This record gives sequence, C-alpha cells and structure tokens, in this order.
Amino acid sequence: MAIELAPLPLPTSTDPSKFSNFGREVKGLHPGKLTPEQLKEVQEALYKHDALLFRNVIVTPEEQYAFTKSFELQSESYGHGNNKTESTKTSILHPYLKTIPRVPQVQLIGNGTVYNHEGFAEVKLKHASHTSFHKTHVPIEDEFKATRFYRWHIDAALYDLNPPKVTTLYGLKVPMGDPQTCRYDDGTGDELKVSLGTTAFISGQTMFELLPKEYKSLAVRAKVRYAPHPYVWMAPARAMSTGLGIESEGLELPLEELPPWEEDKVKLYPVLWKNPVTGNLHFQVHPCGAKELIIDPLPEDADQEDVLYPDGAHITDLKEVRDILYKMQRPAIAPQLVYPHDWQENDFILFHNRGVLHTVVGALRPDQIRVFHQCNLAASDEPTGPTAEDVKKYA
Repeated sequence: MAIELAPLPLPTSTDPSKFSNFGREVKGLHPGKLTPEQLKEVQEALYKHDALLFRNVIVTPEEQYAFTKSFELQSESYGHGNNKTESTKTSILHPYLKTIPRVPQVQLIGNGTVYNHEGFAEVKLKHASHTSFHKTHVPIEDEFKATRFYRWHIDAALYDLNPPKVTTLYGLKVPMGDPQTCRYDDGTGDELKVSLGTTAFISGQTMFELLPKEYKSLAVRAKVRYAPHPYVWMAPARAMSTGLGIESEGLELPLEELPPWEEDKVKLYPVLWKNPVTGNLHFQVHPCGAKELIIDPLPEDADQEDVLYPDGAHITDLKEVRDILYKMQRPAIAPQLVYPHDWQENDFILFHNRGVLHTVVGALRPDQIRVFHQCNLAASDEPTGPTAEDVKKYA
C-alpha cells in the first residue's frame, strides 16, 4: 500500500500555484519505524516535494539519526563535523548548537534554559536572532512584535565536508506567543506574518525558474568558490536586512587569521544542483559564505544576444559577487514564495537540503522555551551540477 501524502497547510500569504509540488504531510507514519518499502517511498517523495512533515510523533535521537542516515549510508559525521561547532568558538554557529552527548550527529537547538534533557543536567539555549548578525536591527520598541529572517542558508560546512543531502528537524517544545511580523526592510515594503520561532523555507527550483533568460544562462554556467572556514571568516561581518547575504564592508576575517586551512579543502560548487529523482535544477547557493564566482563561456553555438559574461569570467571582487547573487536570489524570498512552518509540538520535518534554502525567524524572550533536535550528515559525494544538455538548453 502506498504511503498517504497530503498538501502542507499553507498560510494565506503564499501563492498556492507556486507550491503545487512543494511540501507534503506524511499521514499515519513514524519516521523511525518505517518498513523498507515505506522508507523507499518516503525517500522518493522527499526528492519530488523537497519537504515532508510528520505530525505528532515521538522520535528519539537514535531514531532521528538512523532515519537521516538512511539518505546517506556512508557517512557518520554531522554536517559540520561531530562536536566541531562547539570547539570552534569563533564560528558564528558556536552559540546555537549543542551536541547531544550519546548521539553526536544530533544537535540540540532552541531558546531558554532546559533541564535534564538527553544527557544535559542544565543547558542554556540561544535562539538565533537578527540582532546578533545583521547590520541594522528592528527598532527596540518593536523588538518582540517584529523580526527578520536570520540567515538564508543551506546546511553545510562549505569547507572540507560535502553538503548533507537532507536535514531533519524535530520540534519537542514550541514557544507560545503572539505572531510576529517579519520585515524585509529593504525598501520594498515586503513583510510576512509568522508564528513565533518559525522556520522558513524557499524552493531552490522556484528560485531558478523565476530568473529571466539572461540570468538562467549565467546560473547554468556558474560556480561558487566559498571562503575557507566560512563561518569563522564571516563572523565579524554583518548581514543584510533580508538575511540573504552579507553587507560588503570589508569586515570579514583576513585569510591569514583563519584557523589553518588547505586549498584542496576549499569548496567550489555549481550554482545549480540537479535533483536526483526529478532531474530539475535547484539554485543552491549559500550567499553568506560565497567568495568568488567562476563563469564558463557560452557554448560555441549558443545565441549571444542579451547574455551576461558570454566569454566567461572569474569574479573575485566580493561586492560584485554578492550583488550578482543577490539580484538572482532576492525574487525567490518574496512573501508569497516563502513557506513559514507553523510548528506544533512533536512535528518532525525532513527537508531536501540540496533543494531548498531555509532560515530561522523570530525574536524570543528568555522565558519562551524552544527545544528542537536537528540532524544532518555530511555527504559522501558532491552535488551534481547541470549536464551538457542543461547548459545547451539554458545558456
């Protein structure tokens, strides 16, 4: 019998026509107790729909790890390296991730003080807020009424380790409180009403499909070189108001001041990643960590009219790299294209980390407790980019 899938509960802010294939709720199944046949169907559904929701399930860290590992059988390492986030104190990830001692591939994230939880007698959790990373902030009088996207990203170390294929998020304790208004504050007037402490998702496929012809041609020919130890490199810098990249102020840590790094561990990835089931192309760039753009020239028989960089380019000016990426990525975070999940306790979400971008949202008071488990595993292979046929079609 086929597994039962239902559409996600979309908020009124979304454009339903853009979510016809995005996201499904898996009915009546527990992610840690699937038969081999059910697991195979779930895996295929994930790549078709990019995000799957299991409601009202009790999932142990061991079950979460085993389920996540079913998508990447050859890896034992958390996406940023087991226990690495806590040891790298200068990384922007350090304050937010606490490794569960007996299952180091699963991270404890959230807000507030939590007692007697999975090996922690007492642990203080810190919710990622735009106030700690953005150049500008919501006015203090609106601090708990308004918020911003924290950082649109892919779960990935972006150095040494390959990006996880999937991430699982499990909401054990969801904060209670009034909805907040997520402000873009970029001159457009865009806003989005969100539940407290939501996780927002956007489709990388939609991000690519929205692009005009000249930017599709650019995307299909481009690769991004990321900074070594990017989360340490970006730590002194400040993000844009939309959470979609970093302001270019020259605040990044100089390369010579980073922890020791090796050139062959620096990551170079295509801008577009190919879905292993549908064959669709997803625009998958972590804009905060991007350092250079390398663009291939047009194929010899391609139409050169209205094409950007027909002869190819190697762009090393950081502001220019960021401006190009922002112009391509910003349309996809329009309010009607964002899925902000309204968490209920014991919601378990599996998402295609090589097909979507996501961000945490919200400003939480210290007494608003949020307890989540997150798991992803560094992949054994790199993302697959566009084929020669894709380049011919879009270039």
